Amino acid sequence: MKKIGLILLAAIFWQSFAIGQELHVLTQRAQAAVIDQWLEERIQTVLPTVMDRAGIDMWIVISREYNEDPVIRTFLPATWHAARRRTMLLMYKPKGSDQVEALAVARYDVGKAFKKAWDPDTQPDQYERLAQLIAERNPEKIGINMAKDYGHADGINLTEYNSLMQYLPENLKSRVVSAQNLAVGWLETRTPSEMATYRHIQAIANQIIAEGLSEKVITPGVTTTEDVQWWYRERIKELKLDTWFHPTVDIQRADPSSQEHLRNFAVKPDAEVIMPGDMLHIDFGITYLRLNTDTQQLAYVLKPGEDEVPQYLKDALQVGNRLQDILTSHFKTGRTGNEILRETRKQMDQEGIKGSIYSHPLGFHGHASGPTIGMWDNQGDTPGAGDYPLYPNTVYAIELNAVVFLKEWNKEYRVMLEEGAFFDGEKVVYLNGRQREIMPIPRKSTHLGNY
Repeated sequence: MKKIGLILLAAIFWQSFAIGQELHVLTQRAQAAVIDQWLEERIQTVLPTVMDRAGIDMWIVISREYNEDPVIRTFLPATWHAARRRTMLLMYKPKGSDQVEALAVARYDVGKAFKKAWDPDTQPDQYERLAQLIAERNPEKIGINMAKDYGHADGINLTEYNSLMQYLPENLKSRVVSAQNLAVGWLETRTPSEMATYRHIQAIANQIIAEGLSEKVITPGVTTTEDVQWWYRERIKELKLDTWFHPTVDIQRADPSSQEHLRNFAVKPDAEVIMPGDMLHIDFGITYLRLNTDTQQLAYVLKPGEDEVPQYLKDALQVGNRLQDILTSHFKTGRTGNEILRETRKQMDQEGIKGSIYSHPLGFHGHASGPTIGMWDNQGDTPGAGDYPLYPNTVYAIELNAVVFLKEWNKEYRVMLEEGAFFDGEKVVYLNGRQREIMPIPRKSTHLGNY
């Protein structure tokens, strides 16, 4: 079955190349086939592993339509955009087995994996049927999505929790535990199939970013940062993609009255007309095949007579790249986010680099589950999420800034960077490279000279 699935995926991707779709974005139908194939693979491979790791042999996920647990959305087939009525998923891994029994205590099968295990005509009470199924399997631990540290893993609402506890037999109530680490493990772990495509997804995001930060979109002296932001929104829709946040485009410039480098990240920058000599910064993300990107890159608007980015700005970018290297060198399996941050900041101080670290996991969510590695408003420990350890086969937004004093501007410049990267358990590999050169606007035309 796995071989057939791989052939199917290959055929779908080849179809997208053959019909000449721009940037190779799949049709909606093809996307659905990929999502469903990935989901089946994840249930067969990822789910047993993370259940064992969390020490939970039964996982219950319950949601009502349009009030979905964040986790249940990742178990729904591609053609389901919400739970139906009340949807209950029961996952049970018997001791000694390497497979998970997946049942839907619902009126329907939920995709291919979750088989219908409730007939309302013979048992009108859905919760009574759920309790019966649980009791028959007699699990040692019943994980439910209640969590202190992660909103993604805290999806059971009070009504569903109370109903579950009301129906459970007395001898099973004490076995109910938080499924926080199980939910996080499920959400953060990427499969080989997903990773084979994540690089492509990031490449699409990078190409859109480069297109927007170019003379195709920007006319200096006319175009505003807000114009560019909305161009990105329109472009995303044109390509049949989604975004999980509104793009931000902002400016840093030599003008002493410009204090953009001191802006608090909680404050949205004002719209400004883009002028020659401006350093542009974008924060941009897309959602495709249920996976998310989160990227920050830089561009410079050439002044008359300039045909390349000034060297002092290139040197500033190198400081930002060095800070990326320092951060990723401290990624070690089992090390917590707080530990990674402390080691990174220690080395920053030793090398005389001023800046901030605020990296986070990527995956089914933009700000995803996993170890928090600093926050823009907290460069100390983050209790809870910062104490979570680093696991292999996970993806991160390597997000940070390096503050560099530019004597040419007579003030500081904040090099803000963010790139998606994969941690395989040994090393960090950027999904589609990382920015090593500032994009000039306009791009250099080799057939034209300045004189």
